[in-house]
Amino acid sequence: MGKKWSNLRSYWNKPQRAAYLFLLPAAVLILVFNIIPLFASFFISMLDMGISFDSAKFIGLDNFKEALTDRRFVNSLIVTLKFTVIEVPIQMVLGLVLSAMLTKNTFTNKLFRSIYFIPIVCSATAIGIMWQIILHSNVGLITYWVKLLGFGKVNFLNTPGLTLGVVIFVSVWRTFGISTIILISAMQNVPGDYYEAADIDGAGKIRQFFSITLPSIMPSFWFLLMTRVIGFLQVFDLVFTLTDGGPNYTTETLVTYVYNRAFDVGNRMGYATAMSEFLFLIIMVITLIQYRIMKKTEY
Repeated sequence: MGKKWSNLRSYWNKPQRAAYLFLLPAAVLILVFNIIPLFASFFISMLDMGISFDSAKFIGLDNFKEALTDRRFVNSLIVTLKFTVIEVPIQMVLGLVLSAMLTKNTFTNKLFRSIYFIPIVCSATAIGIMWQIILHSNVGLITYWVKLLGFGKVNFLNTPGLTLGVVIFVSVWRTFGISTIILISAMQNVPGDYYEAADIDGAGKIRQFFSITLPSIMPSFWFLLMTRVIGFLQVFDLVFTLTDGGPNYTTETLVTYVYNRAFDVGNRMGYATAMSEFLFLIIMVITLIQYRIMKKTEY
């Protein structure tokens, strides 16, 4: 027994082998909460079932075929893409401009960084409820100010053509702080020698930004862009608390519709999972395209 224990101990005593023991807990968590659910979702998407497996029936690809002819699914997909295409560029440009202005570690800059980052640490649900009160058609503060300015009574959360823009505004307001902080960190890691050499050559601040700062922070910029796109394609909590997809489904995102079909209307877990697979495919394709572009533009 003592010899076996000694052999086992000597086997795991090597650093390259002992490392696997430290990686094991994380590997188990990834397996249980990521890999297994991923494959399970493909199986569930081919079932006609509710929230339990009691009445599950295998129907093959019927759920996918139904989704392609479901106008509400197509509409939710368009809304999601529209939301992402508008929100991400605004947030990235805003974060880039603010990070350039707040790079220096002065007291004022640190204060503004903290203020901008506060919405990030707050729950998206709490943010949605707060803005729902602020924009309420009867008791909302902003609605009252708009009325005082002579624009009449504006229903920000129940006007087709306007409400999606309001949701995008609230989303940008909540999340631009994280973009700003990440880009500030990247800019502060750019060697100061580059700027000193540029000053000697007579380059101005704008030229330095586009010729030195921007190329130097591209890895962080691409990382931020990819994570933002992936995150906003899955937007749910903010939309759910602000508008619940209304009015007339003009703000209903794909995840909101998936939730609605799985838990609220019809209790169709199999169909909702099939729609989720479409979202998974879209995110994977967009991420791969972004990754290819990033690799081609590396300096």
